[in-house]
Amino acid sequence: MKNSTNGKTCKICSTKLIGRNDKLFCSLRCKNYYHLNLRKVTLNVTLKLDAILHRNRSILLELMGKRRKQLKVERLVLERTNFKFKYHTHTHVNKEGKTMHYVYDFGWMQFSNDQLLIVRKI
Repeated sequence: MKNSTNGKTCKICSTKLIGRNDKLFCSLRCKNYYHLNLRKVTLNVTLKLDAILHRNRSILLELMGKRRKQLKVERLVLERTNFKFKYHTHTHVNKEGKTMHYVYDFGWMQFSNDQLLIVRKI
């Protein structure tokens, strides 16, 4: 590739770029500034989400105890603990078409209108 102006400007300071066609920043300073701020924004969001996920897992662990592998509970029990149903790490649809929502190693599934089945994935 030939060193020349490519008509692009730096993402940070808008200085005209000289060099490779795929260059995005004019200097290491601009590149570092960009990536540092990107990590900071990402970290702020993920810390909040991780806190919710960890709280949800703690609630399920407290209900299940250390040894129990599954448990049926009233949905109201989780609602009273301020469990955030829309936050989970992954889902699985079983053969019957029911969706199991997981928070790390614990899962819950709507069992009936007012009951949930909570399981520990081992």
